[in-house]
This record gives sequence, C-alpha cells and structure tokens, in this order.
Amino acid sequence: STLQQEASRKLGYNARQTMRAAQQLYEGINLGNDEQVGLITYMRTDSVNVSTQAQSEARQFIGGRYGAEFLPPSPPVYKTRAKGAQEAHEAIRPTSVMRTPESLARILNKDQRQLYDLIWKRFVASQMAPAIYDTISVDIAALPTRTHPTLTVAQAAALAGALDNPEYLFRASGSRVRFAGFLSVYVEGRDENGKDQRNGDRNGTGDDADFDDLENWLPALTAGELLDLLELLSKQHFTQPPPRYTEASLVKALEENGIGRPSTYAPTMTTIQSRSYVEQRERRLYPTDLGFAVNDRLVEHFPDIFDVGYTARMEEALDEIADEHRDWVEVLRDFYVPLEKQLAEAERTMKPAESLAQPIGEACPVDGGDLVLKFGRFGKFIACSNYPECRYTRPFVVKTGVICPKCREGELVERRSKKGRTFYGCDRYPDCDFVV
Repeated sequence: STLQQEASRKLGYNARQTMRAAQQLYEGINLGNDEQVGLITYMRTDSVNVSTQAQSEARQFIGGRYGAEFLPPSPPVYKTRAKGAQEAHEAIRPTSVMRTPESLARILNKDQRQLYDLIWKRFVASQMAPAIYDTISVDIAALPTRTHPTLTVAQAAALAGALDNPEYLFRASGSRVRFAGFLSVYVEGRDENGKDQRNGDRNGTGDDADFDDLENWLPALTAGELLDLLELLSKQHFTQPPPRYTEASLVKALEENGIGRPSTYAPTMTTIQSRSYVEQRERRLYPTDLGFAVNDRLVEHFPDIFDVGYTARMEEALDEIADEHRDWVEVLRDFYVPLEKQLAEAERTMKPAESLAQPIGEACPVDGGDLVLKFGRFGKFIACSNYPECRYTRPFVVKTGVICPKCREGELVERRSKKGRTFYGCDRYPDCDFVV
C-alpha cells in the first residue's frame, strides 16, 4: 500500500490511477525495436525484500553517481510492518536501476513517467546511506530583575545559581542536515500537514526546497551568554479533532488494521465513491447521507461481519489456509453458519428502503398525496408518497438563515449537485441565480 499512499501524497493520484499506471509499467513498455520491456516488478505486493542482484546493481549505480560515502557498509535489510503481509514477490522496484527516469522521459506518458520516477527514486534512496543531522537544544532562563543594563560574562556566571531553578525556562531546538545521504534522492511525503514534499536533490542538480522543511537552525550561541528580551510571542494551541481521511490515509488505516490486500485497496476506494457512500472534496473523503444510512442498517443487522477486527481475523484465517495450517472447510463452516442465520433474520426484520421515508406534512402539488423525505444516491430529497404513479420530486434543502447577498429577498439554502457536491444558492432560484 505504500506505493498508493506515496502517489496520493506526492502526485495527487487516486488509488485506481496509481495501480493503472503501475500495471502498464509492469506489463511492459515499447522502448524501441518493437520490444516490450517491463520496467517495474510486480506491484500487488507488500513485501520489502530485494534480490541480491538488484542490490548489487543499485550499489554500483549509487557509487558511480553519488560517491562511495553514499553507500552503507552492507546492503540494508528491511522488515515489513503490514499485518498478514504477502511476501511471495519482491518489493516494488525498477527492473533495472540503470534505466533512469531521465532516459525514459520521452517514452512514457505523464502518469507512467511520474510514477516510475517515484518508484525509481524511492528504491535508490532505500539502498543509500542514512542522513546525518546536527541537533542542538538551548535552554533560556529568565533571570531576576536587574538594575544594570548589561552583564559581563563574569557577572552572568555569578548568577549561574539562578539558572538551576529559574522562574521561567524557555527551550529552543534546531537541526541541520550535515550529510544528506538518501535525502539526496528522495524525501518521503507527509500525511496531514497539507503540503507535499518534493524530491530532494542536494549535492545534485535539483531543488533543495525539502531541506528547508527538514532544517530549523538556531543562531550561534554560547553557554552563559546574556540575551536581551526583545519581544515575547505567545501562541495558543487547541486540541484538534482527527483529520478526515484522504485516500492515502484511509489505505494506511486499512493496512494497519489488517483489512484487505494491496490488490483490493484500489477497488475499495473506487467502489465507495462510485456508489456514493463517500464523496471527495479537496482530496478529503466525506461520508454521504446514503453512506450513513447503508452503514447504519448493515451494522444493525450484521454487527459481527461489519467489524474491523472480524475482517482482519478472516484475512489471517485465509493466510493460515494458504500455509496449510487450517482446514478450509472448518473456516468456511465457522463463517457461513452464523451468516446464514443473520441473513434469514435480516430478511425477516429489515425494513425496505421505502419504509425509511419520513412524512414532512405537505401535500404533493401534482396529485395531493403526502410528500415524504427519502434517501437517494445523492442524499435526501422530497418525493410524492404515491410513487411510481406520481413522480413528483424536489430537492431537500437545508436553510441557513442567511439573506441572499444578490437579491436581498431570498434565503441561502444548502443544496447538492448531481455529483454529490455541496453548494449554497438562493431559494428564489431560478428568479435569482446566486450560488457559492
């Protein structure tokens, strides 16, 4: 899943777009002479293993381009952190590190080129020496009020006792990259700060902007130095609620909880959006009214199945079957017998979708029937209770209490577009077309 997460953070790709481009790179690209060449290894894996041949080639390349100091003493070995990882294949890597992104730039399309660049740089970085930072922390103690404007070094030293238990103590920390190591090639993307890292290239020819984020250097100071207080800036911080999921962070959460496999993450992201269970706004995922309704009913009638732990346990059971540690008939029986009972009970007690309709106390302007509030793919809407004989419908609007700034007569109401996006418009539409 790391590929899908990084492509989302750094390139803005959704899971489906990432896996489509990866599939094309894996199946092969025509590099000339009508020869299809696979540029990356199998991409539906969560293995971090790398063949000795690939490591040897990478070390040869790194030593030649960056120098011997960028090579670790021995090839690094990584361990996967994913629950129930499937490690039958190698890690996702270029089939030959000698095929640099620059050499393929004119052959690959945009998605292929950007994804290959991401895979190539991350693999090369994974085989390089670690970065080395210089880190320093400074304690600044508030001294007793003094009548003289300055202190000599000797006078400041005489007040050393006051530093042991000062009334106020301020601490500042900073760091600077002393040796770039793998950061010369690749800086990992970030999850929730709203800013994606670009690929670092210190000591190369690219952009060093990433290092500005990594470094927070302090001015030169000496122990016992007297500092003048120029200004005291106070900042107020509040505990923030957890941010909404992006595709990248949702895939990460699925992996951490042992739900799904690299081959199922992309279809899962596509399904929940194509069925309008969630909608995406500015790369954040928001559950829709339909999603809430479907989730509530399924959890009510199938509480065991719609449980994070249950799904993870089933994944583990399937792995045990594959390893011949459990009998598949036993696992299937344990799954199906209770499911059959729950299905029968749900068919008997689950109310049809029509029964969720809520009367709103108004008559239909077409046939006089009762108008009801219903749930659809794009959220709530108002319809005639005599459907399908009467097909009258109108949008369900949420009033905001804000006067329309254009006509000054209507009120702004919340609406949803056919694509499920929320917007605000005047309730006098079409007489007033104000929207925001």
